[in-house]
Amino acid sequence: MSKTIFVLNGPNLNLLGTREPAVYGSQSLNDIERDCRETAKELGFDVDFRQSNHEGDLVDWIQEAREKAAAVIINAGAYTHTSIALHDALRSVDMPAVEVHLSNIHAREAFRQVSTISAVVTGTIFGFGSHSYILAVRAVAAAL
Repeated sequence: MSKTIFVLNGPNLNLLGTREPAVYGSQSLNDIERDCRETAKELGFDVDFRQSNHEGDLVDWIQEAREKAAAVIINAGAYTHTSIALHDALRSVDMPAVEVHLSNIHAREAFRQVSTISAVVTGTIFGFGSHSYILAVRAVAAAL
């Protein structure tokens, strides 16, 4: 079995640390990647950490995870609320998959309270800022 966790990040997450820090926090995506790698290493896993502003890249990476990963963590960003393609791709993986959000999506605009991917993932973690990712790493490690 692979010991790799794919951590996939969607649009605008490359701007973390500078984009609306009151909502998304002051940590950069590089900071979050470092923290995920450290936590995964403690638990005996590797991390393949990626970000794209393009929906098709995320779909391709989820499909790649079927062969190369033990689990998927995804912060699909705005695609969370719109992407049937991500829903279908995540539905095709037979492994733990966790949806992650930095903010409490249920305390935000109505359109952000709807997720097209929640129904096809193992679980969802949101509202704990960058620590949401660490909780997700621990969750998939426990599921494995």
